[in-house]
Amino acid sequence: MDDIYIVRFSAWACGIENACEWRQWAEGTREMIYSDKSPDILYTDSMFRRRLSQISKMTIQVVHDLLPLDENIKMFFLSFRGEVSKQLKINRMVLEEKSLMPAVFSLSVFNAPAALASIAFGLKGGYSALYPGNNSFSSGFAAVKAALLGGTAEKIVFVYADEEIPQEYKNIIADNTQPFAFAVILSRFPGHSSVSLSSISPDKNESETPQGFLRNLILRKELNAAL
Repeated sequence: MDDIYIVRFSAWACGIENACEWRQWAEGTREMIYSDKSPDILYTDSMFRRRLSQISKMTIQVVHDLLPLDENIKMFFLSFRGEVSKQLKINRMVLEEKSLMPAVFSLSVFNAPAALASIAFGLKGGYSALYPGNNSFSSGFAAVKAALLGGTAEKIVFVYADEEIPQEYKNIIADNTQPFAFAVILSRFPGHSSVSLSSISPDKNESETPQGFLRNLILRKELNAAL
């Protein structure tokens, strides 16, 4: 069976600042902080970033940390909740003001984080936004692998991100995953310091979640990481 190789990866979470702290998290001795804090992304224009949500800023940050990237590389973005904070603002506006401003809607769509990251770094290869059925990370990631193995591109970027659940939604959204994001460069061919995807997740149950997948990446010392 054809294998896929991970070239390098990056990650962002509130409460984890460096590679040492990420390794502590992977080993179970440190926790992410459940917070609405976002990365500063000060390398972007102030007008560009001023209305961005936590998930969009996290997505931009982890893609930034993978640079340099070929401008024609394609991105695959996966999330379980998407722009949930923006969606809440829309619902409030509809209920309280009986109207909807187009500017609010434009940044609330599910693919907004991937689109904004593409704009921020001039990526022209396009993107796909995936919402996996039954909140299954493995099924969503399987679609990404199929796209790489069945296509003509040598490399793609895969991004996972989910933001904090607003208090108003916590009774109806069962998932209590801490807000965090990570990105990986996937390749059809091995390269310097790359590792095969099949060697990353020997325990299938562990790789069923984004946390488990990221944990396995961090514990591979030979893999290039922008942490």
